[in-house]
Amino acid sequence: MRFRRKSDEETSVVDDAAEEATSGEAVPDGPYDVDDLPDDGTNRIDLGALLVAPSEGRDLRVQVDQKTGSVRSVMLAGKTGALELRAYAAPRNGDLWSEIRPQIAADASRRGGTATEREGRFGTELVCELQVKRADGASGKQTSRVIGINGPRWLLRATLIGEPARNPEESAEWEEAITKVAVRRGAQAMPVGEQLPIALPEGVRPVAPSDDDATTE
Repeated sequence: MRFRRKSDEETSVVDDAAEEATSGEAVPDGPYDVDDLPDDGTNRIDLGALLVAPSEGRDLRVQVDQKTGSVRSVMLAGKTGALELRAYAAPRNGDLWSEIRPQIAADASRRGGTATEREGRFGTELVCELQVKRADGASGKQTSRVIGINGPRWLLRATLIGEPARNPEESAEWEEAITKVAVRRGAQAMPVGEQLPIALPEGVRPVAPSDDDATTE
């Protein structure tokens, strides 16, 4: 495994054996709590709060806060899109996703974008569209699908960016990647809504960057 720095705030993790990793059949009941993880033959990379299976043809990256050094999110990135993963502490009984979904929509509106609810594989999700500046300085539109999945004392927030967000009917492989995620909540007390800590694996090293993936149109 190796790390690749993509920008001032983003580092990527590449599993050298990703293309050779063997995984079991897609399990429709995922994502999982780590305590309920089945013996499905899937090789997952342990990132603390998140255990993520590598996907052939996609880089596994982590976004790092340069001020604190903490990892903000995990991302599977391909040539035309990406899947960002974050996990949060949630109440034992409740629907945190329904509570924070309006907040995400309001934030998109404040930034001059739109957010529309739709029903997807994992229930109600948001399709957000924002105007962004591309690396070449030109303006583009970034489309994202924000998916929330309530677990036992955790919420998994999975955001599809780029092509898998623009064409939901063609995003089956990306959605399968979500079903293979496992969340480690831990026994420690945490405020509801606080992000669960993501940790870098041991024995990794920075390497040269590669071209950015296309996520705007």
